[in-house]
Amino acid sequence: MQRKPSWPAVLILVGLLVFQGLAPDLQAQAMPPPPTPQQLDQLLAPVALYPDALLAQITTASTNPQEILDVDSWLGQNQNLSVSQLTAAAQQQGFDPAFIALVGFPQVIDMMAQNIDDYAAIGSAVMANQAEVSASIQRLRAQAYAAGALRSTPQQVVQVQQDAGQPIYVIQPANPQVVYLPQYDPTVVYAGGGGAGLITFGIAIGITALLVSQPWGWGGWGWNWGGRRIYYNRGPWGGWNGGYRPPHYFYRPRPVVYQNRPGYGGNWGYRPPNYRPPRPVNRPGTRPGYNRPVNGRPPGNYRPPSNYRPPNNGRPPNNNRPPNNGQPTIQPVPNRPPNRPTNAPRPTPQRPPSNQRPPQNQRPPQQRPTATPNRPAPRPQKPPSQPRSDDQRNRR
Repeated sequence: MQRKPSWPAVLILVGLLVFQGLAPDLQAQAMPPPPTPQQLDQLLAPVALYPDALLAQITTASTNPQEILDVDSWLGQNQNLSVSQLTAAAQQQGFDPAFIALVGFPQVIDMMAQNIDDYAAIGSAVMANQAEVSASIQRLRAQAYAAGALRSTPQQVVQVQQDAGQPIYVIQPANPQVVYLPQYDPTVVYAGGGGAGLITFGIAIGITALLVSQPWGWGGWGWNWGGRRIYYNRGPWGGWNGGYRPPHYFYRPRPVVYQNRPGYGGNWGYRPPNYRPPRPVNRPGTRPGYNRPVNGRPPGNYRPPSNYRPPNNGRPPNNNRPPNNGQPTIQPVPNRPPNRPTNAPRPTPQRPPSNQRPPQNQRPPQQRPTATPNRPAPRPQKPPSQPRSDDQRNRR
């Protein structure tokens, strides 16, 4: 006789099905509201002058802010892998294609994690309207070009194309195998009057490992500026259709304080107090080009996954520990005899036995030292007086 399932088991099964159906909705609720066009300019200003392919990866990756934090933490646990090894391992982890391509740019991932709320707002704009995002990027590039800051350099090529009578600004690497990450201050580049030389290139990253015939390969990313859409794998990007599901959703968006961003109110000459442009930089670390949060503090409300454990319990390996427990090592002074022990008895001089002494006639005669030139000569001595005879006495 077949047993009927109990009511508690049925309720649990129904709850699981409902939760799985609502999981995408819960993820969507964690996204902030889309920004206005002016706010979008403020958010995209630090990266709008990046190469087109890299910018397409950044904007599509922003649609999953939790994955930004997960991949940033994952990169911290795999600091010694090469780019080829990272891309292979990222595919095994099930990361979205944008992140598989971005593991070759760990500085960019870390910059996004440091400013996670800004990029979450960018992701909301991408999901809501790609045309608005494309228009914002072109608007910022037009301002930088009019200011004289955006020009072709040995690191990147700037092309001005025409579409329906409107200029379109396309940015590509000058060397198809090397990408230079531009560094600039939005309060200067977009304000005008600065001229050329305001954009520097501090980091060069080889992308040979990314030039592969994979959907996430470098050649498959870009923008259809005429259609105002992002393309991935040489076709329009329309989301990841499931893709990576973070094991833990701990990110909660916070409102972006646009008063603390350049371009507030359309004034690009406005510099917020204590503002530092977000930029990918190299910082000390075991893997070149990988940077961690300053002072070991994660940005904003970032928390690492619960299953993350730092290697060696956060302590440095044995080969990185300072010698002598950090105490200074006293080195002996060269060409200096060691100190004599205070309580050691002094050795007595040993005299040879009498039968080994040289005879008296073999001893060298002792010579008195001669007078020095500066010493006066000794006076002559008087001859000794002779005794007087009797005749001499009688004469007197």
